Amino acid sequence: MEHEALIRLAVFLGLFCLLALAEALVPRLPRAQPRSARWRTNWGLVLIDTLSLRLIALALPLLAVGAALDAQARGWGLFNGLAWPLWLEALLAILILDLAIWAQHLITHKVPLLWRLHRVHHADRDMDVTTAIRFHPVEIALSMLLKIGLVYLLGPSALAVIAFEVLLNGTAMFNHANLRLSPRLDAALRLVIVTPDMHRVHHSAVRSEHDSNYGFSLSLWDRLFGTYIAQPKQGHEAMTVGLEWQDARPAKLGWSLWLPFARK
Repeated sequence: MEHEALIRLAVFLGLFCLLALAEALVPRLPRAQPRSARWRTNWGLVLIDTLSLRLIALALPLLAVGAALDAQARGWGLFNGLAWPLWLEALLAILILDLAIWAQHLITHKVPLLWRLHRVHHADRDMDVTTAIRFHPVEIALSMLLKIGLVYLLGPSALAVIAFEVLLNGTAMFNHANLRLSPRLDAALRLVIVTPDMHRVHHSAVRSEHDSNYGFSLSLWDRLFGTYIAQPKQGHEAMTVGLEWQDARPAKLGWSLWLPFARK
């Protein structure tokens, strides 16, 4: 679709800047590491992730939005065989895709090989808006392949896929932000979406806590499937964010890229 990538990039950068400013003005917790080193590494991972997706696009020209257009042209997928209203198909597609991302996230915690990739995300010792973009390129590539397969199976409109990806990116940046919300606002928001305090539990160094609250967008799935934990046992101020590497290593790009292949 014309200008689709530029629109998504503008929305992403706008939300990033807004949330970065908000967490600077009303931070939830003090930082464990200097922001400069962490941000260089986390943005470095984004650049490498983008290159990895470009390589996938060379071998598999259709990424998620292109797959939706291709499926529509070929009449493939569930929704392309139905005559339901477009708004209903789009709503159902977004819900199904969000559930699939929730399930994928849970699986990355349960399958040892996938956890080795996903722990790059969890190794971040601070949780802020850049943590939302800190993923190993192999995990990003696998996630995109899964998303493409789901789009072909579902046959959603390209607009529904764009809306889902904008929602996913926006809510992920919001719930990773080091942002202080009032308890009343947090309680109201988490009835529908994942809030920073809710997702911070998922970034706890305690295994039982980081094996919970898998949602990126909607809080519904964790409540429905019994993986919801409201608060960390030690409280947000006393909890440890990250994994066992409570030193300077997680803020280094080379170390983060090599982590899935390290022996430990």
